[in-house]
Amino acid sequence: MCGIAGIIASHPSRLDRIDDAVATLQKRGPDGSGVYRHARIALGHTRLAIIDPTAAADQPFIDPTGRYAMVFNGEIFNYPILRQQLLSEGIELRTHSDTEVLLQGFIHWGESVFAQLNGFFAFAIYDSHRQVLTLARDRMGKKPLWLYADETQWVFGSELKTLLATGIPRHIDHQALYAYLQLNYIPPNLTILQGTRKLPAGTWLQIDIASNTTKQGTYYQIAPYTPQNATPLSYEQAQQQLYNLMDDAVRLRLVADVPVGAFLSGGIDSSVVTALAARHMPHLHTFSIGFRDEPFLTKHAMHA
Repeated sequence: MCGIAGIIASHPSRLDRIDDAVATLQKRGPDGSGVYRHARIALGHTRLAIIDPTAAADQPFIDPTGRYAMVFNGEIFNYPILRQQLLSEGIELRTHSDTEVLLQGFIHWGESVFAQLNGFFAFAIYDSHRQVLTLARDRMGKKPLWLYADETQWVFGSELKTLLATGIPRHIDHQALYAYLQLNYIPPNLTILQGTRKLPAGTWLQIDIASNTTKQGTYYQIAPYTPQNATPLSYEQAQQQLYNLMDDAVRLRLVADVPVGAFLSGGIDSSVVTALAARHMPHLHTFSIGFRDEPFLTKHAMHA
C-alpha cells in the first residue's frame, strides 16, 4: 500500500504544499518517499516496497529520457507477461518492477495499456514535453484517488486528508452528510467536502496543463445482465468456475519479493483465501490479532 499526491497550480508557491501532502501518507509507504517538481506541477509518493524493493524502483519514477514521471499506488499482477511483451518489442527495462512496466507500457502503447492491466492501482503519469498529466484508476476502484479542482489548481491524492494538507477549502457537502446519516456510508458519487470527488473506477483523466483543458474516458465497465450475454452453466460447472477464479486470484496476489503472510479473522473470507494461498505457498505464515482482555484472541502466529 503506497501513497500518491499531486498539485497543479498556476502560482509556483502552491507547489510547496506537496511536502505537507506527502507527510500525510507516511503510514501508507514507510519504506521511502520522494517528490518531483516541474514547471507548474509537483508529484509526491510514499513507498511500501513489495516488488523489486531496490532503490532503482523508487518513486517518483522517471523514464531514461527524463520526459515522463510517474507516481503509482497498487500492484500489476500480470506485469511479468507485459514485461516480456515490452522486451520482445525492443523496450529496454532497467528494473524488475511492475512500476517500470506500467510506465513503459503507457509510453509504448498509450491509453490502450489500461485495458491490458490486471491488478489494482491508482497512478499519475506526467509528460513534461506536452505538459499533460494522465490519471487512472483500476476497474473496481480498489485503490483510492481523490480529486479537487478550482480556477487556480488541481490537487489529487490517495486520501482526503492529503488534499486537506494542501489547504483546500473545508466546506461540508450536506447532500453527502445526509446520505451518510441515512446509509451509514457515503455513496461513490458523493464526497463529504464540496469541490472534492473521486475518480470513478475504470476511468482515466487527462489534464492538459498548458491549455487548461481536461479529457476523461472509461476503459472498463460491467455490462448489465441480459439473457443474451449470460453463459449457461450447470450448478457443478459454476462451482468449478468459482473455485478456479478464486484460486487464480489468490495465486496472482502471492507474487512478491518480500515475505508474504495472511491475517486470519476467523471468518469465511480469510479462511478461504488462506486455504487457497497455502496450496501455492507451503509453510505460509498466518496471523490473528486480538485484545488483552480476550485471552482466546491474543496475537499469535501459526503455520497453515
